[in-house]
Amino acid sequence: MIFPGAFSLLVAIALPAGAGNGDTVAQLRSRGVLRCGVSEGNPGFSTKNAAGRWSGIDVDFCHAVAAAALGDAEKVTFVPLKASARFPALRTGVVDILSRNTTWTLARESTLGVQFAGVIFYDGQAFMVPRRSGVKTVDELAGATVCVEKGTSSETHLVGYFAARRLRVTPLVIDSVSEVGDAFFAGRCRAYTADAARLAAARLRAPQGTRDYVILPERISQEPVGPVVRDDDQRWLTLVRWVLLSLIAAERNGVTQANVSMRMSDPVVASALDPGDDISRAIGVDPGWVVRAVRSVGNYREAFDRNLGAHSPLNLEPGLNQLWTQGGLMYAPPIR
Repeated sequence: MIFPGAFSLLVAIALPAGAGNGDTVAQLRSRGVLRCGVSEGNPGFSTKNAAGRWSGIDVDFCHAVAAAALGDAEKVTFVPLKASARFPALRTGVVDILSRNTTWTLARESTLGVQFAGVIFYDGQAFMVPRRSGVKTVDELAGATVCVEKGTSSETHLVGYFAARRLRVTPLVIDSVSEVGDAFFAGRCRAYTADAARLAAARLRAPQGTRDYVILPERISQEPVGPVVRDDDQRWLTLVRWVLLSLIAAERNGVTQANVSMRMSDPVVASALDPGDDISRAIGVDPGWVVRAVRSVGNYREAFDRNLGAHSPLNLEPGLNQLWTQGGLMYAPPIR
């Protein structure tokens, strides 16, 4: 969550020409590229390799949106943003979409002129400590210095959690995700707090190896993270939202990156995933956008497993990110 004093500043930012004219897809087609705001480097969500290629579930989502809107999944420019810079970048038109592990909150939607398109990952705020510390519960961190990234909901929840229990904590607030990890591993704070998936990613960078650090089992918040757009273009919001929902619906219907063309020839599957030409044009895109999106990155579970789950270094359990039929929260409304 952005601090209250920052809301008025962000809301007061003047939009440059083209940032708020309400026809984002037309702008994309004129420009020929989707500008996607991502994190500076968060394994599993968005990281850049030595060759300059970005990867992660947030990155995959932007490829899917580009495939749907522009017909080519590679027509994306990735813009790395600090947490404190992400909403100004979106509001001023530096990026067309934030796909940057950002928590959906009422405060953000009601004051920043943005809209969340859905939830791409259900997470919760956790704490990581050195194994040798012997800390087993969050309350044992009373009196400690805790590393946290500036401009995130984790910063607010950290202070609120300890204040509600009349316990003292000293936040060490740092304006870069990589620098927060560096500070923690250098011993400048007793714990590092962030979303659990981010901590798991940060632990991969531990100088002495991942086994030396423990993520405590408690969660002090719910963190539904997802893509964000400006609130000045309902059609763009609808398209981005339904690209995400279509990836979830594809998983539910057994449609994968490899079999999407074959499966869409089944009338039952097609009726669940193909909105039809008229609806496609109504949201400003060429028909076949669902097929293009799924062909570019696979269904939701394929993207999850590749970046965060069983086929990734993080090896996270899907948990709440499973389909509702499997005990999770992933559910797509009917497309028609």
